[in-house]
Amino acid sequence: MKTLVLAVLNILLLVIMPAVAFGQQSLISDPEIYEKKHFQQQCKAAEFADGFVTRQDINNDGLIDAVVNEGLLTCDGQKGPQCNDDGCTYNFYLQVAEGGYFMIATAQIYGYDFVQRFGNMVLAMKMHPRFCDRTEGDPCIVTARVRGTKFVTISKK
Repeated sequence: MKTLVLAVLNILLLVIMPAVAFGQQSLISDPEIYEKKHFQQQCKAAEFADGFVTRQDINNDGLIDAVVNEGLLTCDGQKGPQCNDDGCTYNFYLQVAEGGYFMIATAQIYGYDFVQRFGNMVLAMKMHPRFCDRTEGDPCIVTARVRGTKFVTISKK
């Protein structure tokens, strides 16, 4: 009976573990290299302006993270090809102590400021007014802090 139970458990582990492993995101060595390579494969001619990648600690852990602004990409002569009325795509990457980075979030925003609030650095993201339940007017400012591996919204104005 014990061998039957152990055999069933082993079979379950063989079935479940690969699914868990595929659910995890792989670490990349450098977001700048990763993103540039992606767009060099997508575009016949890809140009990257200064500021395409900003390196700063966005989650207050002392490690330098990376933020990619796709609005500073020119693909086949078109600047910011994925930019629209909601802004441009920004990809946020966290660095881990073991080495490497993983993407924590992608946001369609007009831009962001990194500001100190109550002793912690937070992202003040400028977004389309609809994100603050408005149809027009000034951009919505969504303030978020990165806790662990999640964006936590602090306020919307």
